[in-house]
Amino acid sequence: MKYTRQNIIDILLKSYEAYYNITDYGTSREPLRALCEYYEHAEKYMVSKKVSLWSADSEEFIYLFDVPHLTKELFEECKKTAYEDGMNQMHIGPGHMYSYITPIIVCDTCDEDAVKALKKCRIYKSFHFSLHGWMDFHAAAVIGDSDRIECNHAGRTTAKILKKVLFSKK
Repeated sequence: MKYTRQNIIDILLKSYEAYYNITDYGTSREPLRALCEYYEHAEKYMVSKKVSLWSADSEEFIYLFDVPHLTKELFEECKKTAYEDGMNQMHIGPGHMYSYITPIIVCDTCDEDAVKALKKCRIYKSFHFSLHGWMDFHAAAVIGDSDRIECNHAGRTTAKILKKVLFSKK
């Protein structure tokens, strides 16, 4: 059974809704369909919460794109949108440990040069020599007509999760 783009997006949004704050844009920001935000705060304190030993903040921003046919130019546009918006969303400072910006592009078909550009995509940034954490860019594409999931090197865990969510139900 082949999934349509809409089925894939619905399944992903349903699986993310338990852990992520989801903003569904519908067709207002095409090709961006939804933004899923996850925030986590961990802290260790001694005797009372006023004496904090350490704290760590983690965040992830998943940008879900809905594209009929993925080209290299369209991939670059999606990458730029996710990167710029994600950098503006981050809360960098003391206690920030890491942020992940994750564009997931759901398409019916794609050009092979778009897949090559996706696989070559490497964006990593550290803040104040990693004292204020780092940012990693996890990119993935779900190609509906062939049930393929492609990702960049940093996005391997994202691809693994996508395969489990989408294809374990068949």
